Amino acid sequence: MNLMMAIVIVIAGSAGAQPHPSISGSMSMSTIAAASPGGSGFASGAAGVIGNGDLLEMSVFDTPELSGKLRVSNTGEVALPLVGKFLVAGMKAEDAAGLIGRKFADAGYLRDPQVTVFISEYATQNVSVLGEVRNPGIYPAFGSHRLLDYLSAAQGLTPLAGTTITITHAGEFAEIRRDEAQPTKVKMTAGATPTPENNPEILSGDTVFVERAGIVYVVGDVARPGGFLFDHDGHLTVLQAIALAQGVNYTAAKGTVSLLRTIPSGRQEIPINLKKIFASKAADLALQDNDILFVPSSMARGALKAVATTAVPAAATATIYHVP
Repeated sequence: MNLMMAIVIVIAGSAGAQPHPSISGSMSMSTIAAASPGGSGFASGAAGVIGNGDLLEMSVFDTPELSGKLRVSNTGEVALPLVGKFLVAGMKAEDAAGLIGRKFADAGYLRDPQVTVFISEYATQNVSVLGEVRNPGIYPAFGSHRLLDYLSAAQGLTPLAGTTITITHAGEFAEIRRDEAQPTKVKMTAGATPTPENNPEILSGDTVFVERAGIVYVVGDVARPGGFLFDHDGHLTVLQAIALAQGVNYTAAKGTVSLLRTIPSGRQEIPINLKKIFASKAADLALQDNDILFVPSSMARGALKAVATTAVPAAATATIYHVP
């Protein structure tokens, strides 16, 4: 079997394999869907706190000429006809409505006014959800919500999502949480019930970043060549990767396996002797993100000098599998 035939077999085997059905090692889509916010306040203009730049809709019962829209200034004030400017930033909508009613009553324009305020547009009360989610973007921070609420609002995780989520605190609440000034790392566990530790509260100005899982490629003379996902801080060794690829074939040259690793100066080729590792006579090397493990066929040993040109294209077309 020549080298070209070996490449065709590797690529055909990768394309024909069926991917693992799991969505991510952190949590399933059903877990996140169960935490969907639904009507819990993501669309409620009365739930959040008024901030600079927000647009308010004010309604005065039976007095339409005093009703209308008010834009909160950069100083947190609104300018109300007849009564002038006053501070509303930091208030809830119902508190602002009570203050406006008192302003009208104290000025003698209305007796017992019935005022309602609705925050129709939030300018600063937002949370950014980025990384390996299906719909990354900026989401309004309406009321009190936790991590799973925002992951659900972003339509869940992508198949490449890892188990580590980084939460960066910022905005007007950063001063309140000085003890949490550093980014928070949240570790999700597959199938685990959400707890306060892995489902923290997310406040205005926070950024939620879902990290991508690491990928190790196993190509060549193995039963199931492909790419296998594992979290960046997870541990995956050569033998574990071979096991995920369902073992080597009978024709594999176990003593001349190559590990291709990307380093700052380029690509490094590390010789691996699977025979010695199987016999516990050599260390089971730990793998890193984007490593390529190439298992040649014993009938193609003369072409081992072309490992890099064989393994890299095969890895690029490999089916991606998720480590359970």
